[in-house]
Amino acid sequence: MKVVGFAGFSGSGKTTLVEQLIPELRLRGLRVSVVKHAHHSFDIDHPGKDTYRHREAGAFEVVAASDKRLMLVREFEQPATLSVHHLLAELYQGVDWVLVEGFKDSDLLKIEVWRAPEPGQVAKPVRYPEDDFVVAVATDAAASLPQPTQLPLLDLNQPAQVVDWLIEYGHRFEYNWELHGGLLPCAPQ
Repeated sequence: MKVVGFAGFSGSGKTTLVEQLIPELRLRGLRVSVVKHAHHSFDIDHPGKDTYRHREAGAFEVVAASDKRLMLVREFEQPATLSVHHLLAELYQGVDWVLVEGFKDSDLLKIEVWRAPEPGQVAKPVRYPEDDFVVAVATDAAASLPQPTQLPLLDLNQPAQVVDWLIEYGHRFEYNWELHGGLLPCAPQ
């Protein structure tokens, strides 16, 4: 399993890029999962649904499954801070690539997403000068980057080129379970 992060300020295009990379990877016969950092108050369940009612009644976990999908919702009794590595351990291990959006301070190799500012706006700072885990920059304006870099520059508007680069350097993104705390992956039986 190969894992790559995508980091950048809100509005830089991380979600759009990840959304575009998924079908590009799928076209090449690869299975893709996504891990996304979410705000503490997010919910995927809805009032009135059976699963929501079970959670409201106090269930620690609710799993719903059909012949098309599986959903697991786990409620924490106390606030819990999970690392990206905890979340990776929850994924099905039969995937080729995991695209991680957010978790900008993680120790995963990542592509920084940087977009040129609109006229009249101030350019957002970049992370790559201080973050040794940034291995490339995906941007729509390489000539406008606030600081020079020797990192590979990927065209934010050409997802197929980004996938080409990921596949060419895929060996660098192979996830090492022992290196990241030895968390055991959960695999379906």
